Amino acid sequence: MMDFINFHLLPGLVLGSIYALGAIGISLTFGILRFANFAHGEIMTLGAYFTLSLIGLTGWHPLACLPLAMILTAMVVLGIDRVFYKPFRNSPVIIVVIASFGMMLMVRSVTQFSWGVQLQSLMPGIQRPYIFFDALRISPKHMLIILCALVLMAVIHWLLSRTKIGKAMRAMSDSPELARLTGIDTEVVIRATWVIGAALATAAGVFLALDSHVDTMMGFQILLPVFAAAILGGIGQPYGAMAGGLIIGVVEELSTYPWIGDEPLLSPGYKAGVSFAIMVGMLIWRPSGLFRGKVF
Repeated sequence: MMDFINFHLLPGLVLGSIYALGAIGISLTFGILRFANFAHGEIMTLGAYFTLSLIGLTGWHPLACLPLAMILTAMVVLGIDRVFYKPFRNSPVIIVVIASFGMMLMVRSVTQFSWGVQLQSLMPGIQRPYIFFDALRISPKHMLIILCALVLMAVIHWLLSRTKIGKAMRAMSDSPELARLTGIDTEVVIRATWVIGAALATAAGVFLALDSHVDTMMGFQILLPVFAAAILGGIGQPYGAMAGGLIIGVVEELSTYPWIGDEPLLSPGYKAGVSFAIMVGMLIWRPSGLFRGKVF
């Protein structure tokens, strides 16, 4: 039983927390701007590399460098929106989606040119796990990831439900035309959406790097599970993205548990296939997702 918790359930919660943070940004972007941003994974990667550089400059802990990395990533994303996405505000959705594919390749190329393609680590060395009840083992970095992700999700909940900009974002997500008629400055809402999405993407990238390593392809590799989480929860529904991310992460890890016999039910190499299967199944059975989001 403890092996199930230590090696499958806890890693699933860690992975699900990372997916959830990434999926919130995907959902917000789709809800406000009405397009699927395929460059979101590269923004995660960029945020992780900004954090890596800040650690090299300051020697601080990755979490201490995270707020500044969020600011730097948000500035880059706002520049991308102004130069590449804003001219397409009134264009057909497919044009903006194709533009996001191009942006994905551009950001990846700039990242590889600036930092190289070698694998790097935010926290070199091996950490001893915390031991509870003589059997429950939790890595310090896993505990940090889960706690920080919960804090960020709570902040997003407060932002969307209690602040003026959060209410404006929800109003614009429901009806951009009605939001304009009521006097909401939609460009301010769009900028706030990009800033929040970039900050959460940075956190997701840093947490993923803490759990494994920094790699120029890391964001692209988890893009499918992040989209699966957003679709499962309901596109345009941040709370659905939180739930969808946790579900996808836990199901991926539990799929490798030896439920029948001594061998894993699925090879770890097929975990991405689990995300894809859940995404396709949800699109067929309930396209609006668990929280009744928007439909592609």
